[in-house]
Amino acid sequence: MTTIVVDPGPELAEESLEGSAAPAGARSRIRGVYWGYWLVGAAFLAQFASVGAQNYVIGAFFTPMTEELSWTRSEFTLARTIGQFFFAFIGLYIGAHVDRHGARQLMRVGVVVMSSAMFGLAWVQTHWQWWLFNGIMLTAGAAMIGNLVVNVTLAKWFVERRGRAAGFASMGVSFAGVVLTPLATVLVDAVGWRDAWRILAVGAAVIVIPISFVMRRAPEDHGLNPDGKSAAQIAAGGGLAAAADFASSLTRSEALRTRAFYLVVLAFGLGGLSIGMMLVQTIPFMTDAGYSRGTASLMVTVASVPSMVAKPVWGYFIDRADAQRLSVVGFILTAAALVTIVVGVRLGLDLLAFAGFFLLGTGWGGFIPLQEVVWASFFGRRYLGAVRSAGLPFALTLSASAPLLTSLYFDRVGNYDGAFLTVAALAIVAVVLISMATPPTRSARAGTDSLVSNP
Repeated sequence: MTTIVVDPGPELAEESLEGSAAPAGARSRIRGVYWGYWLVGAAFLAQFASVGAQNYVIGAFFTPMTEELSWTRSEFTLARTIGQFFFAFIGLYIGAHVDRHGARQLMRVGVVVMSSAMFGLAWVQTHWQWWLFNGIMLTAGAAMIGNLVVNVTLAKWFVERRGRAAGFASMGVSFAGVVLTPLATVLVDAVGWRDAWRILAVGAAVIVIPISFVMRRAPEDHGLNPDGKSAAQIAAGGGLAAAADFASSLTRSEALRTRAFYLVVLAFGLGGLSIGMMLVQTIPFMTDAGYSRGTASLMVTVASVPSMVAKPVWGYFIDRADAQRLSVVGFILTAAALVTIVVGVRLGLDLLAFAGFFLLGTGWGGFIPLQEVVWASFFGRRYLGAVRSAGLPFALTLSASAPLLTSLYFDRVGNYDGAFLTVAALAIVAVVLISMATPPTRSARAGTDSLVSNP
């Protein structure tokens, strides 16, 4: 194996701007381990904590909190809708910050905000407190830790192996479903929902604070090359893909002027509606149909296990095939799974319902790596944080609506069937949209420094 030069410790100054190298004296040597792989592990844990706190634990609190506080389901769900809209706007700052300065300090601030919000939830008595702590504070903290932050970072460290890096890192999202949904259900049943929030707050801090020290902005800041390529490999032409990706990157303003930007935003926005909806609504959906809370939470695990296992498999094929075409497969799997779940539960066919959740998880497994690779391959890695965050107001407006509209549908109709089937139909619309998208035409640029724009 080649000897990799990298700085493993906190003695290095905070992440520098693009193109500046760390002082040679600030580095030490670790044989054979590219720092990007440490980042994959850090991203796994960051997404486990952030997405778990926002989405995977909330179903366990749904019934106990609404019953004790006499809230409707839509009043409870409104917190997540508020959170999605709030994230859409703070994401504009977060994405640009990651491009310029990296994730380290951002994650430290984020875990303080997120854990404080979870402690605050233990004292909730009114709607406005729930909406403040869960909808705004928890969302803000998780946003500074989770998907946007770590996946933009990984896209800078990996080009040829981007699909596999995103696939392995995003396993942390599904692992949250495997571990945190049943854990939160057990905690709520054992110690009550207020103490359960306190315990989860401590757990989040214990996970995130150590991994913040691992974060680095871009390989070039530390004398390294994307995908861990050595200087000899670069000299032999092994870095052409990474160089082309960097040189042809579009700024935020350039991306916003392309048709592809809006097609990609809408496709993944509609294709991912089922995730937020099912994470919030699965437990009440199943218990309404006569299943126990334990069985209902198990269905989230049934979806999460194949989602986790399938992510690196999706990543493997993404690096060898067209991520855009593979996205079509993922959206179709999601649509078919939702129909199967509704039919299986309504007809009392437990095996069919089980198969539906398993199929749903398989489709979910590809969502994050597919989305990350499509965005990076369409718009490049240099300004990716700014470009991705520009799409958040559009995408999160869609995703924020699903849990709330589903709850409103239930409050009016008394079941979830029509809402689930509508989301299945919208996944098919996503198939059409992603099929229509074509990568923006990129003019050849003699040097990346000539591309000066405020992203």
